[in-house]
Amino acid sequence: MALPSTKDFQWKSLAPLPSRRVYPALVEVAGQVFAVGGCDDNGVPVDSFEVYSPDADRWAALPALPTARAGAAVAALGRRIVVLGGVGAGQRPLRAVHIYSPDEGRWRKRGALREAAMGISVVAKGEERARPGRVWGVYAAGGMGSDLRPHNFLQLYDALKDIWVSLAAMPTPRYAATSVLRGSKIYVMGGRQSKYAVNAFEVFDTDSRSWSRLPSIPNKRAFSSFVATEEKLFSLGGLRQGRLYRQPKFMRTVDVFDLEQGGWMKMERSCCLKKRRADFVAGYLRGRVVVAGGLGNQPTVLESAEAFHPEKNKWESLPPMPTPRCACSSIALRDCLLAVGGVSQGLCTAVEALCLSES
Repeated sequence: MALPSTKDFQWKSLAPLPSRRVYPALVEVAGQVFAVGGCDDNGVPVDSFEVYSPDADRWAALPALPTARAGAAVAALGRRIVVLGGVGAGQRPLRAVHIYSPDEGRWRKRGALREAAMGISVVAKGEERARPGRVWGVYAAGGMGSDLRPHNFLQLYDALKDIWVSLAAMPTPRYAATSVLRGSKIYVMGGRQSKYAVNAFEVFDTDSRSWSRLPSIPNKRAFSSFVATEEKLFSLGGLRQGRLYRQPKFMRTVDVFDLEQGGWMKMERSCCLKKRRADFVAGYLRGRVVVAGGLGNQPTVLESAEAFHPEKNKWESLPPMPTPRCACSSIALRDCLLAVGGVSQGLCTAVEALCLSES
């Protein structure tokens, strides 16, 4: 299949979020996008829960979250939505776990986490009719508790038994990491300890239930984005944090891990992003890694977007975001990257999609 050219990309303005907020968690089930919780203008977690139907271009309100929360971890488990952790009232981390069934239209309370935590990284694995000895559930890695200490927990939620099982501890305690499932392996990248980014990169084998350390991410930075393709993992942009005599700096850095070779690739300067940026949206659309918006060296949020051409080893400019912003929630759906909410000149309700022309 030929790679799409920059002319094949266009932005579409979609129905806005029903309520203005930041940090809703997004998950896709059966072709629809569900927005879970978030923070209002005052930084207070909300119990909002809505579903977006692409065919109708419409948001619909659903039964409110049983526990208001922001920055929750969410995963699709078959046709069910698992919501765990995050920040609740008084900015306190949560233990509560709830599952929503779109077919039943109701929430059910499930077994709580081992400890209250925010910044948990999750992946779902298995099938409801799992073979004997196999698990259908959610793996939850890391997090940060009310004492601000990062966790090294790896917990498995067994959906058939409604129990949490503690697995081998993650080698590097952290929160706000990114987890990617490939076959029987869960790759856990980056994250933070206290307010500082870590460049740890580790993999958990779900068959042997053991961890292995991988070569660390070459460049440590906060507010970067991670994108997985079929064969590679991209670590993009971000903010190099200031320490001692070093000033903070927005980055154009691109690090790429080759899953087959098991190492970080040597990248040419042409592979760097065209714009320095952090806290932006990123995704993978039919062979092209794309990024948009965020914060950079400009006094206002960024509107620019770009796509990586793997054959030319360079980034190419795309049409700008209609609503420039940072801190968006995002999700890929039907060859489109949806940017939901975020911060422009304050919180916004904008929902826009970077789409391939025939999508």
